[in-house]
Amino acid sequence: MIHEVFMPALSSTMTEGKIVDWVKAPGDKVEKGETVVIVESDKADMDVESFYEGYLATIVVQAGDTAPVGNAIALIAETEAEIETAKQQAASAAAPAAAPSAAPAAAPEPAPVAAAAAPVAARNGRTIASPRAKKLAKAAGLDLSTLTGSGPNGRITAADVEAATGVVSNGAAPVAPVAAAPAAARAASAPATPPPAPAAPGQLIPFNSLQQAVVRNMDASLQVPVFRVAYTITTDALDALYKQVKPKGVTMTALLAKAVGVTLAKHPIVNASFNASGIQHSSAVNIAVAVAMGDGGLITPVLANADQTDLYSLSRNWKDLVARARTKQLKPDEYSTGTFTLSNLGMFGVDTFDAILPPGQGSILAIGGAKPTVVATPDGMMGVKKQMTVNITCDHRIIYGADAAAFLKDLADLLENNTQSLTL
Repeated sequence: MIHEVFMPALSSTMTEGKIVDWVKAPGDKVEKGETVVIVESDKADMDVESFYEGYLATIVVQAGDTAPVGNAIALIAETEAEIETAKQQAASAAAPAAAPSAAPAAAPEPAPVAAAAAPVAARNGRTIASPRAKKLAKAAGLDLSTLTGSGPNGRITAADVEAATGVVSNGAAPVAPVAAAPAAARAASAPATPPPAPAAPGQLIPFNSLQQAVVRNMDASLQVPVFRVAYTITTDALDALYKQVKPKGVTMTALLAKAVGVTLAKHPIVNASFNASGIQHSSAVNIAVAVAMGDGGLITPVLANADQTDLYSLSRNWKDLVARARTKQLKPDEYSTGTFTLSNLGMFGVDTFDAILPPGQGSILAIGGAKPTVVATPDGMMGVKKQMTVNITCDHRIIYGADAAAFLKDLADLLENNTQSLTL
């Protein structure tokens, strides 16, 4: 029997995927559950595993090319004798003038979905390596578990084995190196992806996968009736707390996410989302934080259960998420499960701005920069305090002005008068 390997949907917004690398070559034996190909979705690189045992008969979509979700990207034959039939089937399907009935009669109907996507790092603790890397390691008597892989999510490649053994092989079938994702070990220390080369005057640069996802999301946001409410918060107490906890590794992003999470727990309607049948209340407070990517686009890593996670763990989680986001190694649930979003441009000196509501959420909070401001003191005198303006955008179908105002009032009270509770 011949099975099709389809382009999987790796996220709810994915409409097409790009082939990063074929781990298997035509004619290679494929075990059930074994990685066949690496696919780039709109926000991550993921492995696609085979549902069937057999042989990779032919590749329909080559590395570097894209295909719509659900389209066949390769054929797997259960026996070596069927490989040639599978090649003929693929060639017939690719011929523009071929009629649907032109496929060889001997070829059976392809089975449905023949592949599943899963992150490399979540394979029951097994060491993940390319077939060529396994062959080289076996020949050199090298234990693969001792290596740090340079492939997506730490996969060990042939180059890793060659670097460890100092032997460059020429006889094995070549496997295209994966350049889309650096090693997981390097990801933790890399501050950001290097910025792309500046465009030449008059040059048209096509959207990459991540930018295309942003475009789709923004188009969807235009269909939602929203309103915005701004609030000015005095940050002297927040700044004092940050000075206290920064030496312990706490970031301002984690501090703000914790404060927003605690406040959202008291205002569940602001953490809810619109559903055609009613108001969908969230089962957790998951704070998504917008992060600009060095090669263009935007991603929102998610701090899960921000209201219940302690500040120090939250900050460690955030640093890990950002490092892996910049190398496209986040798992889908690490960027698609947010219930409320933060967008902080204050670090760039922006005073105030409006944020666009993400699809599937009820609110997003835009955070401006804090700056010294002359204010009236309770005794009627003038004084200088640092203040920042936050601006919340809400889906007016489920959230009303009073809901947003009450949320912002409680957030301001927490940041101005009760910041020490955030460290408990």
